[in-house]
Amino acid sequence: MNSYDVAVIGSGPGGYVAAIRCAQLGMKTAIIEKYNTLGGTCLNVGCIPSKALLDSSHHYEDAIKHFEEHGIEIPGEVKVNLEKMIARKRGVVEQTTKGIDYLMDKNKIEVYHGIGSFADKTHIDIKKEDGETEQIEAKNIIIATGSKPASLPFIDIDKERIITSTEALELKEIPKHLVIIGGGIIGLELGQVYRRLGAEVSVVEYMDRIIPTMDASLSKELTKVFKKAGIKFYTSHKVKEVTRKKDEVIVKADDKKGNEVEFKGDYVLVSVGRRPYTDKLNADAAGVKIDDKGRVEVNDHLQTRVDNIYAIGDVVRGAMLAHKAEEEGVMVAEILAGQKPHIDYNLIPGVVYTWPEVASVGKTEEELKDAGVKYKSGQFPMRALGRSRASGDTDGFVKILADAETDEVLGVHMIGARTADLIAEAVTAMEFRASAEDISRMSHSHPTYAEAVKEAALAATDDRALHV
Repeated sequence: MNSYDVAVIGSGPGGYVAAIRCAQLGMKTAIIEKYNTLGGTCLNVGCIPSKALLDSSHHYEDAIKHFEEHGIEIPGEVKVNLEKMIARKRGVVEQTTKGIDYLMDKNKIEVYHGIGSFADKTHIDIKKEDGETEQIEAKNIIIATGSKPASLPFIDIDKERIITSTEALELKEIPKHLVIIGGGIIGLELGQVYRRLGAEVSVVEYMDRIIPTMDASLSKELTKVFKKAGIKFYTSHKVKEVTRKKDEVIVKADDKKGNEVEFKGDYVLVSVGRRPYTDKLNADAAGVKIDDKGRVEVNDHLQTRVDNIYAIGDVVRGAMLAHKAEEEGVMVAEILAGQKPHIDYNLIPGVVYTWPEVASVGKTEEELKDAGVKYKSGQFPMRALGRSRASGDTDGFVKILADAETDEVLGVHMIGARTADLIAEAVTAMEFRASAEDISRMSHSHPTYAEAVKEAALAATDDRALHV
């Protein structure tokens, strides 16, 4: 039997990063992955492939809508080759997962393929595809088994017409009418992909707005932009029935007045969030407790009630974000090495990779109001930037919320071109407890989208933005 200092169950961003950091710190490390490729949901059927399709569909939309105004003329009709687009996406995924293989080899991490389950607190059974089982021993174990798409109890996902995000990344045709149940990040990203390619898209959302966990101003702006693109929104609608008749799917919902509304499409994407994946983990055998939401219970150090077993990422409480899982993987590795790391969960940014991109960190206005915190707000529109006008990306804004008395930045919320990257400036500033004035006095390159951050900080500091 092979023995290790650390064994990691799951090779998503949290798991493989935890394994790398453990190896860097001198621990003999193994990682267990049930699929043939490493990288988990993010690299295989999540973050990476969806961004590949978003980029491909963005190029197509630019070609048919915007090239001419840039003086680029294409003779003949511009057509979508969905098969080739999907093939490119697969190539991006393959290249990325091979990069994880390289990192495992580089760091001398032993990789096991199979379903990992607890035999006891220090032994893991690994059931392979051929049915054989191998057992390994580890002084410490990190659970990083991630999450899978959630559904509603009355929906039968057939993976053909009633689909999840996994199947939406592999469609063989462009839907005529894609009905999306759920107005969160995943649904909106995939909705934009297929809207760009010509599908009619309807989003049915239970809450009164899309991206409901983010600042309300971001939701309002993204709704406005998406409506201009032809996406239809039905908020405050409670879905109660989904049925399929051959190639047609019928969704029935009640609106906020209790009236029944019916939607008919050739595909329905169920995008109502994700749930922790602990299936076949056999947690009881190790004494690990799973809560009523399917999450592994952990303390502030991500330690389960079994002292040598930890859990990270989507399988524990908190936002289901790849970068949050990575930070937790590093944190556990460093705890095992006797160090004293920490994570400020308030400074884990959230991003929607639509176009315009949406990004947020810290407190929303709604949260500050609910907590009774006195704050001031500064907002700057992207359309006022020379860089935005040059690229034609004039939708959106940057908003900075700062403490009314101390001027410390409490939250930054932005929508516009490249805000997925711009949010890092806000995270850095808030990590060092910067004030709005601090940001306003930092030089920002001109012309850039980042100037909107400086201008929003100026707006929050005695309302002195320069370019509006």
